[in-house]
Formats: sequence, structure tokens, C-alpha cells
Amino acid sequence: TRLALQHAGMSVPTSLAVTALAASITFFAVSQRQGVGSVRRGVGGFAKRVERRGQKTGRRRGNVNLNAAANNNTNAGGDVITVPGSIPGARVPDPVSDPRLTNHPDGKVKVALCQVVVGDDKLENVETMVSAVRHAARAGASLVVLPEMWNCPYANTSFPKYAEVIPPVQRWGESSESKESSPIDDDVKSKSKLEFESASPSVTALAAVAKETGVVLVAGSIPERDALDADTLYNTCLVIDGDGKIIAKHRKTHLFDLDIPGEVYFKESDTLTRGSELTVVDTACGRLGIGICFDMRFPELASVCCARGASVLIYPGAFNQVTGPLHWELLQKARAVDNQCFVLTCSPALDQDALSKDPPGYQAHGHSSAIGPFAETLGTCGDTPTTVFAELDFREIVRRRKNMPLQTQRRGDLYAIVDRTNTRLRGDKC
Repeated sequence: TRLALQHAGMSVPTSLAVTALAASITFFAVSQRQGVGSVRRGVGGFAKRVERRGQKTGRRRGNVNLNAAANNNTNAGGDVITVPGSIPGARVPDPVSDPRLTNHPDGKVKVALCQVVVGDDKLENVETMVSAVRHAARAGASLVVLPEMWNCPYANTSFPKYAEVIPPVQRWGESSESKESSPIDDDVKSKSKLEFESASPSVTALAAVAKETGVVLVAGSIPERDALDADTLYNTCLVIDGDGKIIAKHRKTHLFDLDIPGEVYFKESDTLTRGSELTVVDTACGRLGIGICFDMRFPELASVCCARGASVLIYPGAFNQVTGPLHWELLQKARAVDNQCFVLTCSPALDQDALSKDPPGYQAHGHSSAIGPFAETLGTCGDTPTTVFAELDFREIVRRRKNMPLQTQRRGDLYAIVDRTNTRLRGDKC
């Protein structure tokens, strides 16, 4: 009996107690000439009642601290996800939803992933980028994504040489007059427009082409030089709205440090500093969660972004020829299925001449892709320069989450992912 109860999932102390009770009652039943079968059925019912009571007690105990941390669980951008019968606490604070899932007129967005070739000449790279964004906009895309390190060769020797200072972020819909100044603001403002454009041609061109075309531009990444410390560099992705304003800045949080003997070696941490914040931003195309390349390997980052309401995860990346064929598509689909959201990736095109250079250059895997919430491939390509177009139908997220309600099936009594940088945990306005 004890083995059967344990096989059914009952804890050892509980199973021992019920086993002892069963032995006592069985002895009594035999001595009183009662049917042992009927007694066993009674013991089985008792065991189930004991286990249900234990589960309820554990659930209450497991949620006390996590629920206390998630008291302030609403913001202006979306509704808290609460369903009767669900077990809260698996995401702290409680997750919110992207308002676009319910209030957009047709629920669809056309996206473009610009897989461009990257060379040694920064200004040529800028011209290539501008041409690609204009082409995407003419084709009807309202959300355009660029690759990781599109303005420079992917090399530690290149990052300091090609790095640029980036102006402060201005939230979507926020006027410049309402934004308080900071030391970085003052430093940037102290430079003339001509000086800034000369020192940061990539940033200048990104803002100009976004304003010219009216697209939401997830601007891949470029090496960023800290405005207050010239020796500190980041791998940084900008999000720019149709007015040409920088509305988000994501600094790569997980640096690409890899050593596979005889195959590939790279260590971003030799020159770059990792970012200290996660990035979720509201745009005219929905709420976006941003990561860069190696960030995609960490499901916690994706889960936190989606708990903040992101319905599209975007990863500019440059996987190599060793890990790319095995992991690139796999990770995209895993993040999409984990969170029932869209995943967009954009890589540089393969440089066919990279290995013949001195020193040998980096070869990106390419294969920029758009993945749907059920792991369906909405658009992809090979490793040559091209633009991938895809349509994101946000109603698919609603449908998939309704058909398979993972958000409400998570076990907050057993595990939790805590968003440690979310202002709602500190009681601030999100």
C-alpha cells in the first residue's frame, strides 16, 4: 500500500501514516469478518483527502512572500492577468498584458528584417542601412529591425574604433520639454549639432531615416561609448519611433564569452561592459521586449519581458558558423513557445571574404527570421544580403494563449521568476 501511495505522488511521511492506518483497519476488518476490499476503498478515499489537504496547505505557505511582493500589480499599459482557480506567484510582480492585443483596429503589423552585409567602412555601412530601411518602408513595413553590430566588423579591435555616444532616451509620446535634464543630457547638449553628427554618424542616420520613413526602428546594435566615461563601451540596441526620437536603449546584458577549442573563440567582455537593465518599450507597433544575440540563450530574460507585457521579443544577433546551424532557430522557437509570443531576429549577412582577411574576420550565420507564438516560421532566409518580410497577427497570440493557457497554469506554489528591476516591486509607478 505504501509503495502504491508513493507512486501516486504522495509524500513519504503521508504515505507511512496512511499505510499504518490501513494495516490497523485491515486487522480490525479481518477480526470482525468484514470485507477487506471495502476497507481498502475507504482507505483510498481517506488518502486522497489527506493529499488534497496537504496540497492546499503547501499552496498557501508557498505564496505568502511572493504575493506580498506583488501587491502593486497594475500599470497604465495593460491589465494584470488573473483567472479564478489559477495559482499566483509564478511571476513577480504579476504579469500584465500588451494593450495592443485587444485595442488595435486590425491586430496586424508588417515587419521587415534587414539582413545587410557589414564592411570595414563605417560610412558605407551607414549608407547600406539607410537604403535597407527605405526599401522596407516602401514595401509597407511599419516595424523594421537591423542586425547586431551593423556599423562595424564584429571584432574587439573594432568596437572602440567605431563606438559612438548616444543621446538620452525619450519615452514614446513624451515631449522633450517634459523631460528632466541629467548630466548626460547637458554633456550632449553642450556639443553643437555638427559636432554630434560628426562624432555619431550612425545614431544621427538612424534617427533621420526613422523620421523620414515613419517606421518604428529597432536599430540592431552598435558599440556605444559612455558619455561620462570614454573607456566604458556597451553593445547597444536603440528603439526609435516614427518621429525620430530614441524611446529605448538596451545594453546587452549577457556578453558573448565563448571558447570551443579548435572551432570558435570570442570574448566580448575583453572590451565591452554588460548592461544592468532589461528593456520593454511601448511603440506604435505594440509592446516590444529587446535582447541582443547571446541574451536569447537566457529564458529568464524573455519570461520577464513577457511578464511586463511584451508580445514581441526582438533579438538582433550575429550567431557564428559553429553554434548558428544548431542553436539559432532552436532558441528562437523555444522563446516563442515558452512565452506564446512573436520572436524576431536579425543577423548580418555572411561575409564570404572574412576568413581571407588579416586577421581573419568573423562570419555570421545569417538566417534572420520571424517566428510565431506556436513556433511557426513566418519568414526566414539564408545567409546572403536580403530583407525578410512577415506579417504579425496579434490575434494569434490571443488564440494560442486561450487554447493553451500557460499563463494561468503556472505553479506559483512551486517556483517563481522575480523581475528584480521592475519598478512595481519598489512601489514606483511603472
